[in-house]
Parts: sequence; structure tokens; C-alpha cells
Amino acid sequence: MKTSIVILTYNQLHYTKLCIDSIRKYTDKNTYELIVIDNHSTDGTPQWLKEQEDIQCILNEKNLGFPKGCNQGIKMATGDNVLLLNNDVIVTPNWLTNLNKCLYSDEAIGAVGAVTNYCSYYQTIPTHYKNQTEMITFAQKNNISTPLKWEERLKLIGFCMLIKKEIVEKVGLLDERFSPGNFEDDDYSLRIKKAGYQLFLCKDAFIHHFGHTSFHTNNNKFNDLLSINRKKFQEKWGFDGWHKTNIHKHLIDFINDTPLKKINVLQIGCGCGGTLLQFKNIYKNATLYGIDSNKNALAIAGTFAHVHHLDIEKKALPYEEEFFDYILLGNILPLLYAPQKILKNLNVYLKDNGQIIASIPNIIHYGILKSLLTGNFPQKEDPFLNKIPIHFFTLEKIKHIFEDSNYIIEAISSLSLQETQEDKNFIQSLCHMVGKNMLQQYKASQYLVKAKKL
Repeated sequence: MKTSIVILTYNQLHYTKLCIDSIRKYTDKNTYELIVIDNHSTDGTPQWLKEQEDIQCILNEKNLGFPKGCNQGIKMATGDNVLLLNNDVIVTPNWLTNLNKCLYSDEAIGAVGAVTNYCSYYQTIPTHYKNQTEMITFAQKNNISTPLKWEERLKLIGFCMLIKKEIVEKVGLLDERFSPGNFEDDDYSLRIKKAGYQLFLCKDAFIHHFGHTSFHTNNNKFNDLLSINRKKFQEKWGFDGWHKTNIHKHLIDFINDTPLKKINVLQIGCGCGGTLLQFKNIYKNATLYGIDSNKNALAIAGTFAHVHHLDIEKKALPYEEEFFDYILLGNILPLLYAPQKILKNLNVYLKDNGQIIASIPNIIHYGILKSLLTGNFPQKEDPFLNKIPIHFFTLEKIKHIFEDSNYIIEAISSLSLQETQEDKNFIQSLCHMVGKNMLQQYKASQYLVKAKKL
């Protein structure tokens, strides 16, 4: 079994050396080949690469971007699988062995990814090390292979993505429309899912990730690229790549049930099904159901869940009464014309002890109030909804709407955002005007509600 490790470089020679050295040290010899594509570095990287006898390299005369560079490396690959690896990582003991164990544990698995200290989409795990020595010690304790630490995912972040070569041959190369980078890994993940294969996150494979080293000096450029490629992704797939693949992890965390219990769970507004998959990772015997208004997103969710394309305000749900243990509502109530009516309608589909688990943006969050005072809301899309809301909710309105819809609220929790000193001063000014008893309501960006029917 041989792995073709494909690494792109663009300056940052210091990080590249750390990465290559760690691969040599912590990867079994004769199990991999190193392929480095340099995108016209000017810091001595090309010269250093030429001196490395164990590296095959291509030295581009201009920066071709991440997808094109990766494709150059994939075409050179002779291994049984291809590993796309950022150059700003340090790999650790057993990293590749553990990734391969998961990848080849089932024919249905197309690609796997590692966890780290710095990454989006819940691919991080808590860390406590302060230097590289402590990091390796931490990784040795973490990187003990076990299927109990494998989670099926909707997509994998491309800083470390191991793909079977046969999957590459079926799915194709990275889509170069996303050059110079961002969203090419989202696109590739969904292409693998749509082809009928599974993606897994291996929490028993930890590597250190410095993160966005090429953009630290130009955050505006990085954000512009995100925005441009986000639009390209939406044009290609027919849905927003952030919102429709989102994992509403806080909804799942609000549930406390027996892990092996047989459960029927419905998510309204399921998108591509990221939340449902995460639910299944925790509740192994759950049967997944989803409803969404976007057919393109449902095509992905439908590869692993029972899905329906319908408008819940116009059509009745196609389920038996008292069928669901849980109905998940991730930030959709503000988008409905008649949210109270929908809550009442959902009541009949819950079992006697069934629960609604909902997240609802808070209209009096300090960030929204600041936008109102400067005249910017609701011209911009709500960050949690990706649409301009129809209804707005406060804590008291949430209580009333659930109680009036024949539910007993069992618990309400809130989520908060990180605050700057300017934010704190603004919150203090608000409390000075209306009283400190409103402090937590100004801090709450969203409310989480757990309610059961009467």
C-alpha cells in the first residue's frame, strides 16, 4: 500500500521544512511518495526542493493556485491513494497508518480526513500543548486507532484529505474554477458523496495545523476569495455552500438520550444533511428524515436519509402521526410566514415524549441592535439565516409561541459570540438605559429551545 502525498508550496519555506521533516520522521518508510508542486516561490523554496532526493517536484513559473497545483500532483501520483496535504502542518506518530485503517475499513468509504488544532467545520479537538514536544506527546496519546473515533461527514476540509485513487479516477480532478483556492474541497467532498461514497473524519489521527499562513498578511484578500468562490459554488450546485452544509451541532448537544436507542429524527430545513449525519454519529440506531425546499441540496442528503422536497407551509407532512422522537428546527422559524401554525401542526407528528429542538436567532442581540442604530438592518442577510427574516424573536416571544402552540418548554439555553471591548462598552450602555436584568438577553445571539407536546 503506497500513499502519494501531494503538497503545494508558495513561499513559507520554514513551514514546508517542518512539514516534510515531520513526514519523514513519523511515516513508515517505503509506504509513501512525496510530490511537491511549487507555485513560483521567491524565498528559496525551489532551490531547497531541488536538493531533496526523496521529493518529486514541479516548479511552476507562475502561481497556478491550489486546485490546479493539486491536479498537477495528482496526475503524477503512482500510489494506491492520494493525500492532499497543506504545507503548514506538522504530522504526528501513526497519523497516516490510522487514516489508512479507516479508509480501507469499508469499500463504501471514498475519503477520510484528520483532526487538528485549527480548522473549520468541527474538525478540531481540544488541545493543551504549548510547544512541539508537548504536541507530539499529545498526539501519541490521541492517535490510538479505534473505529469508535471515526465520524461520517458530509464534507472534509482539504488541509489533510486522503482519497482512494480509484475514487479520483471515478470522480475526476479538483474543479479548477475555484482557483486560486477555497471551496474546492467542499465541491470535491460533495462530488464523492453524490457518487455514492462515504467520507469519514478520523479523530484518532491528529496533526498540527498552523492555518492560513499565506493569508495572514492579507486578510482582506482571503475574505474576498471566500466571497467570490462561495458564489461560484452556489452557481455550480444551486445552493449556498455554507448554509446548506452547516452542522447545527448545538441542536444535537441539547439532546440527552440513550446512544443505542432506536430513534426517528426529522430535520426541517435539512439542506445537504450535515446535521443529520452528525446526529447519526452519536445515536447509531437513529433513522434519518429530512425536508428542504432546495432539490439540489436534498440530492446529497438523499444518499443517506429519507428526504422530501416540499414547502411545509403549503403541504402536510407525509408521515404518520406520533412518529418522531425528535424534530429539529435550525433557525427556520423566523423565515416562516406562520411559525406558530407550523409548530402546532408539528405537534401531531411527535411521540408522547417526543421533543422539538429549535435554534432561534435573537433580535435584540447587541450586534443586531447596533446595526439597527446605524441603519444597516435588515438590508443585509441575517448571518444565521442567509435570508432576510419575516419574523423576529425575543426570549419572551419564544416562550409565548411555544406555549401557545401546545408545548411545554423543558429547557432554554443561549449561544453567545466573542465580544470586543467596543462590544462590551456598547452592551454596558444598553444596560445603563434599561437595566442590568437585560444583560444576558443582549449577549444571546441565538436561543436553543427544547420543548415537548402537552
